[in-house]
Amino acid sequence: MKVSIITISFNSALTIEETLKSVKNQSYKDIEHIIIDGKSNDDTINICNNYPHLVKIICEKDKGVYDAFNKGLKIASGDVIGFLNSDDTFADKESLKKIVDGFDSETHAVFGNLNFYNKNNKVIRKWISKPFKKGAFEKAWMPPHPTFYCRKNIYDKYGYYDDSFMIAGDFELMLRFIECRKIKTKFLDQNLIKMKSGGISNSGFKSKIKILKEEFKAFKMNKIKLNRFNYILNKAIKIREFF
Repeated sequence: MKVSIITISFNSALTIEETLKSVKNQSYKDIEHIIIDGKSNDDTINICNNYPHLVKIICEKDKGVYDAFNKGLKIASGDVIGFLNSDDTFADKESLKKIVDGFDSETHAVFGNLNFYNKNNKVIRKWISKPFKKGAFEKAWMPPHPTFYCRKNIYDKYGYYDDSFMIAGDFELMLRFIECRKIKTKFLDQNLIKMKSGGISNSGFKSKIKILKEEFKAFKMNKIKLNRFNYILNKAIKIREFF
């Protein structure tokens, strides 16, 4: 099984080398690693050029995160596709093998757990997920997107990321695939990804409000009725993940 890993970047010179090493050092080797860069003006591309395992580097302006994701999807040739941000890494050298081993003939996508780290490499939050059950999204559940690895034919069949979203396009896509299209998923109860804190989706109160508005938009687009009060209450309960 060939796995395409798409890394999007913009002025990521301080962090991207750790990401590149994490992919290069995976024990599972049937990998296609693609960089989609938003025309960085630092040393990001120079650093990438030192890693011959990279299959392709695209460096050009984009319309945002989800436009960049879609550029990667269009050129990816793997059987399975995942996204590793330019300041994130796999949890260990066996992470990708665990992901691949999670697939069988009936599984369309797998996902697992991730840990958030601060700049001192200390765990500050653990995102422990669980298997999908019908109606879970309406209760503020979603898989950690960096752990979500999905077959390419599912993207081809049900569509790519909606780039009208600024911050919750991954939520909308997984809602569409899992809840609406009922793809078959498998939860791996293992830590798969180390994610740095401070990204666009976890950068303060204003971003939380923006995410909430876009999540409401995702439900509406996919014609899912939602009790907004219960949804907000369930999201508030997730504060337990910080302890």
